[in-house]
Amino acid sequence: MRRLLGVALFTSGVLAAGAFSGTVVADVTTTTATTTVGTTTAATTTAATTSTTTATTPAPDVLPAGVRVAGVRVGGLSPAGAVAAVRAAFARPLEVDVDRVAVKLDPTKVAAAYAATAVAKARVSSRGANVPLVVSVRGPALHAFVAAVAKRVDRAPVDATLELKAGSPTITAAQVGRSLDRRKLSARLLTALHRNTRLPVRQRTRAVEPGTDVGLDGTPTIVVNREQNRLYLFVGVKLARTFPVATGQAIYPTPPGTWHIVVKWRNPWWYPPTQDSWAKGLKPVPPGPGNPLGTRWMGLDAPGVGIHGTDEPSSIGYSASHGCIRMQVPDAEWLFDHVDIGTTVYVV
Repeated sequence: MRRLLGVALFTSGVLAAGAFSGTVVADVTTTTATTTVGTTTAATTTAATTSTTTATTPAPDVLPAGVRVAGVRVGGLSPAGAVAAVRAAFARPLEVDVDRVAVKLDPTKVAAAYAATAVAKARVSSRGANVPLVVSVRGPALHAFVAAVAKRVDRAPVDATLELKAGSPTITAAQVGRSLDRRKLSARLLTALHRNTRLPVRQRTRAVEPGTDVGLDGTPTIVVNREQNRLYLFVGVKLARTFPVATGQAIYPTPPGTWHIVVKWRNPWWYPPTQDSWAKGLKPVPPGPGNPLGTRWMGLDAPGVGIHGTDEPSSIGYSASHGCIRMQVPDAEWLFDHVDIGTTVYVV
């Protein structure tokens, strides 16, 4: 019995000791596990922090919101993007309208815009600011453009004139010209380029009045018809007088064309033309009844040719002269008083 009781007690002690030992092991295990969990948690926290730091990037470098450069919106753009936007806006063609002629000006061919400098100022400007754009204009290039426009639109005035049509003088109507004010257009283009505006630049030419045609209807004009041997005096477009005349022989024809009276002499001397064989040996003739020129000489700008009286009245109505236009002496004296130096003479 004692032995059995002792065994029982021993066994209980062993069991109790095992239970205690198990509790300690359990505690140690639990503590170790707790420590491990703590260490794991700390590692996780550290890893999370490192991950967050790696994903963070600096904010992009952009221009302040609402900022413009010479009216070009560049707010929110990168500096490079803003420079590109300003340059693109400046390169847009500028329309130039003069009267009904429209042309395009390429700004890059006459000027340079300092876009990068303006954008640098815009980066430090306040929200909504409008930074000016510095533009350098090349004067010779701009003047060449304006000159090309002027060449297209300028028109010289045309004076009214007397012209011979169908054997009679005709007054052609005058035409008003037009001229471009080049200085004014250059100034307007400079303003548009400096302001970076692309609104059309419009300008009208100024009228250039022709020379006065007053008096053309009273201007004397002479028409000499060689076939008819007639001289017609027109005043304006109206026939005033008709005279029989003698014109040049076939070998000494009165030269056809448009001529003018360049000299008027009363009671002229006659001098033989030394270059003509028919006048060899002849001497100058003073004024008087035997003078071949009669009493009046109206010399033309056709060499050696003039309108004059004659001492051979029987030659009138024929081709009998040496190139001049002969008239009866009274007729030559009347005509002399009714025409001026500069009077047009048509020989047809």
